[in-house]
Parts: sequence; C-alpha cells; structure tokens
Amino acid sequence: MSKNNEVNRKKNKNKIDQKKRKAQNAEAERKARLKQIHQDFKAKEADDKP
Repeated sequence: MSKNNEVNRKKNKNKIDQKKRKAQNAEAERKARLKQIHQDFKAKEADDKP
C-alpha cells in the first residue's frame, strides 16, 4: 500500500473518531440535562404538596 493511502486513511479515521466523540459527548450532555430537569421537577412537585 502506498504511503499516501495510509496517511489518508489515518486522517479519515481521526475525523470519524472526532465526530463519534462529539456525538457521544452531546448525548451525555443531553442525558445529564434531562436528568437535572427531572430532579428539579420532582423537587418542585414535593414543595407544592401541602
């Protein structure tokens, strides 16, 4: 295999890995945000009950 193909493959792999990492981080942030909203809602409901 030519050197150029190996370099291109490594570059593309890095780009794909970065996209995957970015997607995973976004998903983790979304889940954390939803969890926080859920906890806030539960706390508010508990405060509203007499």
